[in-house]
Order: sequence, then structure tokens, then C-alpha cells
Amino acid sequence: MSAHAFGLLGAALSMSIAWPQVYLSCVRRRTGGLSPAACLLAVAMPAGWLTYGLLIGDRIQVVSAVLNVTAGLAVLAALLVTQAAVRSLRVLRAGAGVAGAVLLAVCAAATAAALPQVTAAHAGAMLGAVLPVGSLMSALPQPLALLRDRACDVSGLSPARFRLAVASATSWLLYGIATGQAAVGASALVSLVSALTVCLALAARRPAAAYPEIAPPQWRASVVTRSLAVTGI
Repeated sequence: MSAHAFGLLGAALSMSIAWPQVYLSCVRRRTGGLSPAACLLAVAMPAGWLTYGLLIGDRIQVVSAVLNVTAGLAVLAALLVTQAAVRSLRVLRAGAGVAGAVLLAVCAAATAAALPQVTAAHAGAMLGAVLPVGSLMSALPQPLALLRDRACDVSGLSPARFRLAVASATSWLLYGIATGQAAVGASALVSLVSALTVCLALAARRPAAAYPEIAPPQWRASVVTRSLAVTGI
């Protein structure tokens, strides 16, 4: 498979990756287990990759990033609407540090590209050196939240989203290797490890609702009662 095919596959998966979570959070209004920091970064990081794609002229990056920004904003809005505790300044400040740093790097790259002595490609290369670090940081909050609190509610996490994330990250990793884009490859590798960790955590700890308690048939209780009466117990 060619590098272009890996890129197209990665873009297709990236464009669909967040929508199971959007449906779960925005339509069914289930946000339990979502990390506020991860949701903030789910907006900042696609914005970074959107800028990177525009600077280096990579349409595949641009298309997938636009949809991911839209999906990230939808999930973040659902989280803020459904969980009042998340709307506190303390919680938002705790998760906004890395997201703010990524957005600052985006603004710096866009400003540099406007300078006559800096080409868009050079500005994109500078931003590409920062984004893998942001990807590393953005990949940590969600798996860490699950590992820190093993009893937390995970009903708001979509398993389909993280399975698609594994496939998407694998495709982008191969695309980055094939095209020599170290920023893309490094970011995809981190995302792959993070998505696999969440998938394993969800598989080991599914919501209790997934395993409904089965009540014994009524006839069984009546048979036991009659048997005890016959034996004189």
C-alpha cells in the first residue's frame, strides 16, 4: 500500500473517530468518565494539525482536522452542559495548560508564516516540532484518569471511538514513516499507545449496566418452598 493510501485511510478513520463519542455525549447525554483535560486537548490538537496542514499544503491533514475540531467542540460542550463540577475554574485551569500551550504555538507559527523572511513550509516545520509534544501530553489525561480511579463511571466513554483511534493511529504512523514526516509518525505512535490503553481499560471494566442482573424464575422459588414444606423444614 502506498503512502498516499495510508494517508487517505488515516484521514477517513480520523474523520469518523470522534463521532461515536459525539453521539454518546451529545445525543444520549452520557459523559461519565470523560477527562476535562482530554476534551480540551481534543479541540486544541486538531486546531494545531489544521494549521500544520495549511502551512505545508497537506490537504489530507486539513480535511480530517476540520472535522475533528468540530467533533471536539461538540463533546466539550456536552461535557460542560451535563457536568456542573467541570465548569469550575479550578478544573478548567488544570486541563487548560497544555491546550493553551498548543494554541500559543499555533498562533506563533501562523504569525511567523506572515513574516517575509519565513516561508510557510518553515513555519510548518517549527509547528511540527511542537505538535508531537502536544500529542504526547494530550494522550495522557484519559488513560491516566481511568488508571487513577479504577471505580470511576465509564458509561460516557465510547469503545467504538477508541477502537477507531487504534486503527487511525496505525494508519497515520505508517503514513508518517512512508512520507518521512517525523512529526506525524511520532504523534501517531503516542496516540496508538494511548488508545490501546483505554481500550484495554474499558474491556476490563465495563459499565455495570452491561451485565444486568438476571432474576431467578418465580417457579423455582415456589418449587423450593414446597419441597421444604414436604420435608418438614
